Amino acid sequence: MNRRHFLVSASAAAAQSWAGANDRVRVAIVGVGSRGSAHIREMLPVTNIEIAALVDVDGRRTETAAATVLQRTGKRPKLETDMRRIFEDKEIDAVTIATPNHWHTLTAIWAMQAGKDVYVEKPVSHNIWEGTKLVETARKYNRIAAGGTQRRWWGRFRKAVELIHGGEIGDVYQANFFFPGNRESIRYKKTKEPPSWLA
Repeated sequence: MNRRHFLVSASAAAAQSWAGANDRVRVAIVGVGSRGSAHIREMLPVTNIEIAALVDVDGRRTETAAATVLQRTGKRPKLETDMRRIFEDKEIDAVTIATPNHWHTLTAIWAMQAGKDVYVEKPVSHNIWEGTKLVETARKYNRIAAGGTQRRWWGRFRKAVELIHGGEIGDVYQANFFFPGNRESIRYKKTKEPPSWLA
């Protein structure tokens, strides 16, 4: 199962679970860069989901994303730069989180404390301690918290897991991971006034 199918399936299942008497789920998307924009694309066709709010500190991103939602649905979502204002909105049922990684856990915790169910992109936490707090919060507030670890369910990966669990390669005592990709440093920049589109 790839990321697209997972997100659509998860959204549809969540919609049925959350909808109740209201018959729809009002979702806020926090972070509308590449992953958040993908959330929008995957949710737009799903029945019973309304993209009700978009949150990003970059006003250009929210305007672009809102135009996409408006074109497809005829409804313009609420735009915010501060996620906390969205969490205060009683009309929002659920939140998807596609912020920079170091914000994932805190955003999810704040949302659940405000009564929202959450879908959190991976990594769901910066470290193990944060991860345990995420789980504790979901249990304390009886919220749904789904993490974006779809690759574990892709066919070839599932097949590999089944083979390993079936003893095909014997006892596994060590696993190593190497990622050959790299990212260039953003380097230090001179201090300057923030642009008008950045909150």
